[in-house]
Amino acid sequence: MGPPENLTDHPENQAGRRKRSVRRPRARCCLLKGCGQRFHPQKANQRYCSAGCRKASRRWSRWKAQQRYRATKSGKEKRTDQSRRYRERIKSRQPAEPEPDNEGARVITPADFFRSFLRSAWLLRGLHPPAAKSLAALLLARLPPSDGARARKGAPLEAGANLSRRY
Repeated sequence: MGPPENLTDHPENQAGRRKRSVRRPRARCCLLKGCGQRFHPQKANQRYCSAGCRKASRRWSRWKAQQRYRATKSGKEKRTDQSRRYRERIKSRQPAEPEPDNEGARVITPADFFRSFLRSAWLLRGLHPPAAKSLAALLLARLPPSDGARARKGAPLEAGANLSRRY
């Protein structure tokens, strides 16, 4: 038997050589319009830098395909049929019956009306009520009652508000 054809492939000649490391592809620019970020692809055909860019490109691709389809004759016909069916549905809807106006007119007071009666936040910081008080009783505790403000002397201002829990 003679010598091998390629002497460099012989195992005795390969003792001093190291194996080459796997070469990574060079950095690319993300192909999504407006991103342009440079990245090292993990796969050979990777075109986008992240999952968000891939998702955005798929969304744009679907939108573009829809635009191309609607430009065709059959796409225009389907779109007109869809619009016609929508207009028919709108016409066939029953009009809503007007609600009777049994209530009196609502009066919306301006926001600055109550501002003069409220305490500022730095005054409320020091107040720690021993028991649950209503919100109105806490905010309007030291204000003198005006005419018709209370039903009778000692009557509570508000019932049901529980301020014992801290938020």
